[in-house]
Amino acid sequence: MQNSPINLSDCPAINPVYIFRWEESQQAHMLLYPEGLIKLNGPAGYIMNLVDGKRTVEEIVLRLKEQFNASDELADDVFAFMETALDKGWIKV
Repeated sequence: MQNSPINLSDCPAINPVYIFRWEESQQAHMLLYPEGLIKLNGPAGYIMNLVDGKRTVEEIVLRLKEQFNASDELADDVFAFMETALDKGWIKV
């Protein structure tokens, strides 16, 4: 997390190019964009569901830790996903 472009105090938001929603037919969260779609796995969907441009990364981590009774290692997974999402342009901080 030390060299991450994402900080605990950042409030990530979904890039407005994408529409994030649950697709019943796929039983998965999806990111839709004009040229296609991205099917997110379960953990990615839970994280993206909390990305609203208002919650901090710290709040997202705490919420997920409470929801899943997870250890502190969950923060590493959230950061790893958010770094990937930022790199792919799915989110902005």
